[in-house]
Amino acid sequence: MRKLLPIIEHAIKKPIWDCRMCGQCVLHSTGMTCPMTCPKTLRNGPCGGVRENGNCEVNPEMQCIWAKAYERKESLPLPKSWRDHFNDLRPPVDMRLEGTSSWVNLVTRRDQEVPAGWLDRDS
Repeated sequence: MRKLLPIIEHAIKKPIWDCRMCGQCVLHSTGMTCPMTCPKTLRNGPCGGVRENGNCEVNPEMQCIWAKAYERKESLPLPKSWRDHFNDLRPPVDMRLEGTSSWVNLVTRRDQEVPAGWLDRDS
């Protein structure tokens, strides 16, 4: 089942949210916008490279993913508790989880493990 679940998850999330299967999904706190679609693959944004027109500094034809996420989290009928997560500081992307099921990682709390040297958010 562990090998099948990522396939099912990707089949559902890719066409709807353009999910990149980082294994550390935060769609619920980013207005259902996958931050991994940012060319810089930042989990905390915006990066500071947002153009005056709201587009990305790396890909000027695309809207900044973080500006889009902010707009969507404000406009979608999401629970307040989810919208409040937008400003949470997230640990760096753990590339070892790429292609794994964020659902499994959430249940097992694997998505909460941080790389050595990353400061505990509560300290």
